[in-house]
Amino acid sequence: MKRVVLDRVTCEGHGMCEVAAPAYFELDDEGALTVLEPQISTDDESRVQEAVRSCPVGALRLEA
Repeated sequence: MKRVVLDRVTCEGHGMCEVAAPAYFELDDEGALTVLEPQISTDDESRVQEAVRSCPVGALRLEA
């Protein structure tokens, strides 16, 4: 099972990941991102991969 990792220093709070995979990412009112579920189910893997690719600053990555 893959896992999503957030680089909080790099994240600028654009929220593209939240749009792509709202069950996994949540942006608060101050622009801070929370990874709601770091372990990715196989059913959601393509959705989370899209969220990772959509990050304009590369603050997200997948690990095996």
